[in-house]
Amino acid sequence: MILTVTPNPSLDRTYEVPALERGEVLRATGERVDPGGKGVNVSRAVAAAGHRTLAIVPLGGAPGALVAELLAAQDIPVAPVPLGGHTRSNIAVAEPDGTLTKINAPGPRLTPGESEALLAAVGTHAPDADWVACCGSLPQGLAPAWYADLVTRVHGHGSRTALDTSGPSLPAALRGRPDVVKPNAQELAEAVGRPLATVGDALKAADELRAAGAGAVLASLGADGQLLVCDTGTWYGHAPVTAVRSDVGAGDASLAGFLAAGGRGPDALAAAVAHGAAAVSLPGSQMPTPADLDPSSVTVTTDIPLDRALSA
Repeated sequence: MILTVTPNPSLDRTYEVPALERGEVLRATGERVDPGGKGVNVSRAVAAAGHRTLAIVPLGGAPGALVAELLAAQDIPVAPVPLGGHTRSNIAVAEPDGTLTKINAPGPRLTPGESEALLAAVGTHAPDADWVACCGSLPQGLAPAWYADLVTRVHGHGSRTALDTSGPSLPAALRGRPDVVKPNAQELAEAVGRPLATVGDALKAADELRAAGAGAVLASLGADGQLLVCDTGTWYGHAPVTAVRSDVGAGDASLAGFLAAGGRGPDALAAAVAHGAAAVSLPGSQMPTPADLDPSSVTVTTDIPLDRALSA
């Protein structure tokens, strides 16, 4: 069972438009409303793949009620933590060429009591989980070291942890020694404090995250593939994508595929790449089902293309 923790979930609205024109009235050609937040998306993708999951989410107000309703409609079990504030609402505008413009709200401020209630909920359910995926930005009221505390508590219950966060929260969480961290290229660059121009640069940055406490690094490099760096080896995975419809949640789908496939080694990396490639071909933050996957298109190798330039 894969338990997910999303400290700052959202209600995600995605609009498809012919073109984004500033200052004009735009008429959408498509619209989706999805429960959002990185951990929520991981649970959605795990459930879509036919595996057990439980989403721990702090929810408040009408947006929070709708998030719970949407998850229930997808048969995703939820352990809600009540909030006094309102769950945030995010907006994404998708153009036909795959360009995505996102507006992410800051979300509510959690009180010390709500923070502790969230940790307590994880403690209640972590003993039943194979993996606990700790995902997304931290809301107002939670210090960057909050994830390190969470990872330490989860390890105390004997479960493995996967971490997907960014900014100051990522280096701060490494002190808790998460089993897997899943940065994208930008988050990896921020974590090491320098730009990354090639896959080789990303590999060096991943090694630095491991030296700082990460057990393994699953790095999503967008159109340039994915890297898995761990104590048993280093692998590079890639799959062709004919058309990008939306990259919202693609990294979350990758992490779900990786964990559902065991969270270790080249087979898990292949599953991550297949899930990510499928996700970008779907609208909004829709998560892929097994029917959407094309495992035969995935290439995984130990021959790392160190000189391959990373896309902007």
